[in-house]
Amino acid sequence: MNYVKKRRDFDPARHAAYTALMQVATDDAYANLVLPAILRERGLRPLDAAFATELTYGTLRMQGKYDSIIARSATRPLDQLDPAVAVLLRLGAHQLLTLRIAPYAAVGETVALARQVASDGPAKMINAVLRRLSERSPEEWDELLEATEGADERRAAVHSHPEWVVRALTQALKVAGRGDEIDALLEANNLPPQVCLVARPGMVEPVDLARTAARVLRTRATAGVISPYAVNIAGGDPARLHEVRGAEAAVQDEGSQMVAAVLASAPLDGPDERWLDLCAGPGGKTALLAGLAGARGVELLANEVTAHRADLVRQSVRTSTEWVEVRTGDGRELGEEKEGYFDRTLVDVPCSGLGSLRRRPEARWRRQPRDIADLAPLQRELLAAAIKATRPGGIVGYATCSPHVAETHVVVQEAIAKGLVKPLDAVEVARMVASWREDFAFGRVSDSLAGTGKAGRANEEVDCCFTPVNEAGAAAETGRQGDVVQLDGEETGLANGSAPAEEAGPDTDGHADEVGRAAASVQPAQEKAAGAEAEEPQFTAEFGQGPFLQLWPHVNGTDAMFLALLEVQ
Repeated sequence: MNYVKKRRDFDPARHAAYTALMQVATDDAYANLVLPAILRERGLRPLDAAFATELTYGTLRMQGKYDSIIARSATRPLDQLDPAVAVLLRLGAHQLLTLRIAPYAAVGETVALARQVASDGPAKMINAVLRRLSERSPEEWDELLEATEGADERRAAVHSHPEWVVRALTQALKVAGRGDEIDALLEANNLPPQVCLVARPGMVEPVDLARTAARVLRTRATAGVISPYAVNIAGGDPARLHEVRGAEAAVQDEGSQMVAAVLASAPLDGPDERWLDLCAGPGGKTALLAGLAGARGVELLANEVTAHRADLVRQSVRTSTEWVEVRTGDGRELGEEKEGYFDRTLVDVPCSGLGSLRRRPEARWRRQPRDIADLAPLQRELLAAAIKATRPGGIVGYATCSPHVAETHVVVQEAIAKGLVKPLDAVEVARMVASWREDFAFGRVSDSLAGTGKAGRANEEVDCCFTPVNEAGAAAETGRQGDVVQLDGEETGLANGSAPAEEAGPDTDGHADEVGRAAASVQPAQEKAAGAEAEEPQFTAEFGQGPFLQLWPHVNGTDAMFLALLEVQ
């Protein structure tokens, strides 16, 4: 069947996603920065904003898989195609293979968009390729990819990661005693992250933040899995919360929260009066440290090498200026300037970011093995400066948002081998911090109309108690109701023009795939309502054997954060 339509109009949601994807592909932009601006500028309706967000991030995450499939359907190699054509093909593949939108709509709308942004020639080629692609079901394509020779090559195609990343993550898991979990980790990297808020200590209590989020955003708000300061929300725009606008709370991954909390909570002999955050930008960990420092009468120095990021840190700690100083300068110089001055130091070094691929899916296609080697000298120099700036008996927390062994164990073991530091058990401290969690859940009961994209307005507020706790200490959710479209404010940059599903009205502008679009948005919620909740990831507060703390997306539901606690000798 030929799906080409002689149309010159286009779908605004698909056009927004295409614009964002082109900026990522041609300008090295980041989707979480460009997409919110596009959505605000174009004023997309809530359902369209949700659809554009899913198209953008889903296409980026699964780009490798789609490229493998497109290569089997196209007559020319993908790297010989114009970038716009490649982006449109991937966009169409995501609709067909993951969202399972009807081919007449997915292909027809993609071709109509191609006519608008390219010309009839590329549009005909895109129609032909997507038509061939649609001749097989998603399951049949999966079977073909599963037949790829070589374990790393197969995983790269099936789970949409570069082969070198698959190998690096496999090695990191083996070092952590989790060598058989690589498929689970790769699958977790392709799931949208939970929107997580941090209730900054001394400014707002997590239970109060959760109650406000449930009421204002009309969504579910639950306790974090591992961080006692975390509040997980099911949807909505966190920027609508006065606590977020007032810097009492912020969007922050639980793994990031734990890095700051574990460093601040590690037992320390001697004075505990001066803390240092050596690489503070953009300021999330700094603000959490600031809250803890204020409660203890501690002074905190936050250093950031770039002026722009230092300004972001100042914004984050603007409620704590009495005891927090923000400095702009090269962190490698602080060891000489402030030798032996600090009691606790956090050095969250620049890294490859392989632990945050859920949040920044484009990073997996940009990073190269040489980046690891290029970053290594800087990581070592910053750790050396942190050690020198910390007094004997003080504690240095070396952190990365990458589990790559060369960025974590290798760097730390070098410092230990030189006799500069000795390791402390970060896992033991993490277990203690996680034990401070309080179980709570607040939410809204609402009706959603399956397959239509229409959501009933919330009618009553309910307080549900999540009291069961599994052996690892993670709350076991019970009684979930009324989950609908979940918009990820963390990915789309907070104020993204989207709204909670309860506020989404009927979608009746006549596009051919309105029912398919709504079904793609609402289907996950309907599966939960139909009893598929057991299939959801069950994250735990299990941290491994130590002494280093390594968090994982598939285990803890966080970015793959690494933390070593080192006592200065």
